Amino acid sequence: MKFQPLGDHILVEVAVKEEKTASGIFLPDTVKKDKPQTGKVVAVGKGKVDENGKLIPMEVKPGDEVMFAKYIGAELKMDGVDYLIISERDVYGVFQD
Repeated sequence: MKFQPLGDHILVEVAVKEEKTASGIFLPDTVKKDKPQTGKVVAVGKGKVDENGKLIPMEVKPGDEVMFAKYIGAELKMDGVDYLIISERDVYGVFQD
């Protein structure tokens, strides 16, 4: 199944949160309260249309590793993988190599 975001929306594959510490201690689900805030952009919409009808292209592209706001977006699960559909305005930045 494929999913194509519309407008200024982005499909992000959510980063899997580490389930154990650096010293090898496994964390129970009750400790892992925070939702991940990073992920990989899988697909993007065409962009936002301004009040004059001009298309503003997306700044992020598929493959970008991004950091985004907590507790936003719509959750989507496809083929056993967790995704978020978020707006580009909720992306704080792109990780650079």
